Amino acid sequence: MTSRWDRGAVIYQIYPRSFCDSNGDGIGDLPGITSKLDYVASLGVDAIWISPFFRSPMKDFGYDVADPRDVDPIFGTLDDFDALVARAHELGLRVVIDQVLSHSSDEHPWFVESRRSREGPKSNWYVWADPREDGTPPNNWLSVFGGSAWQWEPRRAQYYLHNFLAAQPDYNLHDEAVASALLDDLRFWLDRGVDGFRFDAINFAFHDPLLRDNPPLPPERRRTDLTPLANPYSFQEHVYGANRPEVLGFLESIRAVLDEYDDVTSIGEIGGGDGVMLAREYTRAGRRLHMAYNFELLGPHGDAATIRARVQAQLEKIDDGWVCWSIGNHDVPRFRTRWRAESDAEVCAYLALSFCLRGAVCLYQGDELGLEEADVPYERIQDPYGLPFWPEFKGRDGCRTPMPWRANAPSAGFTTGSPWLPIFEPHRARAVDVEPAPLDFVKRFLAWRRARPELLDAPLEWVDAPDGVVVFTRGALWCAFNLGEVRVKLPLPGEDARAPGSASSDVLAPGAFALRSLTRAALPTMPRDR
Repeated sequence: MTSRWDRGAVIYQIYPRSFCDSNGDGIGDLPGITSKLDYVASLGVDAIWISPFFRSPMKDFGYDVADPRDVDPIFGTLDDFDALVARAHELGLRVVIDQVLSHSSDEHPWFVESRRSREGPKSNWYVWADPREDGTPPNNWLSVFGGSAWQWEPRRAQYYLHNFLAAQPDYNLHDEAVASALLDDLRFWLDRGVDGFRFDAINFAFHDPLLRDNPPLPPERRRTDLTPLANPYSFQEHVYGANRPEVLGFLESIRAVLDEYDDVTSIGEIGGGDGVMLAREYTRAGRRLHMAYNFELLGPHGDAATIRARVQAQLEKIDDGWVCWSIGNHDVPRFRTRWRAESDAEVCAYLALSFCLRGAVCLYQGDELGLEEADVPYERIQDPYGLPFWPEFKGRDGCRTPMPWRANAPSAGFTTGSPWLPIFEPHRARAVDVEPAPLDFVKRFLAWRRARPELLDAPLEWVDAPDGVVVFTRGALWCAFNLGEVRVKLPLPGEDARAPGSASSDVLAPGAFALRSLTRAALPTMPRDR
């Protein structure tokens, strides 16, 4: 068993704009988070991950960073952040924060200087390219958010690269001065006591300096479950604009900085490309990232066959690396809606499954309440990703609506003012003060989980099971989850593991699960019929 805190950790993701507003301006903030840390600790999680709170024009709500060493005034101050870290540590919670190392805001002082002229110390700190002879962009690279990945800059008479919004220009990390400056930003926050980083879109950190065209991706290989069908981004194999091998050397430089500090962690978000293989490479040999944030369970299919196939593919390939699983976050619809979990029992089964996989796991705010995806009307949409693709894709606002704290309070207790996104009225019935069934389940299950060391580091071994059922072992723990639509009879081996919510009957209803402590090495033969 490992002694690292992040192995098998449960990390609670906080989207600060929507968590808790302390000053009535309708936007969540750092003091609001601090005021709710006792609640977070009561869940039994090991750490919090806070999405960006840095100075930003908020074109992409914080992922367009203008000053990575300061707190945006809408979220508070550096003193507020220090108070948050101190309180979290008092409660035994580690603090992980986002870092955006592939791009910045176009209002970052570095870009303001870089766009001014082709000469100067920072002229090469972003990706600039001359137009083709006909004035069009230098190649066919596409933006994740739609359209060309190139934006014309008249002051330099050149294009600059942006893999996301035009307001998010990409760093040129082939320039070692850029990499060095970004590493110093990490030290700034480590010196303030953070316990690790989640690196946003880290596989976009490098580009092909030859600017070669991306090849087309055959239709059968296009993964559209995480990309809107209306977005042609999935039509290309992004081998030149992202997913470059040069990222690996940069990750080793990051790890060297992290190793200067005690007991900190790193999680890399790897979106696009072959995420399974990239996760392996990005976490190999203990000299790169500690964990890879996994996208395999963020798609629309929550059936047993898909979950097993995707988990199995990742665990078989991860080698000596480590996975951080997630079934929900701020970028995808709520898993209750996405996977059509109609009952609280089904919600609890999915949560239990995620808590039993080998790896760390992120729990997104509100998923412990069993929240469904909010329906945000077009006139209230804020997401710059959703607006151009509406109505085929409604954006990410539906999973970002404010956290419901008190069912009968104005704005569900999130703010005393007007919330930045509307309160989804059905969420009131699942407010924290109502204590919905999934909330009670999460608290009891995570308390039980702490006494099962095999769930921290033991291997995961698959067991044959009927259709619709996922069965595996973690050391001496046998885990079965009925994700199908019919009752299934399974012989239950060993002894009752006393896990909250676990069935004691050998007949599992849809949404039921059973966890058993094995008392013998031989596993029972699983019936194929129902």
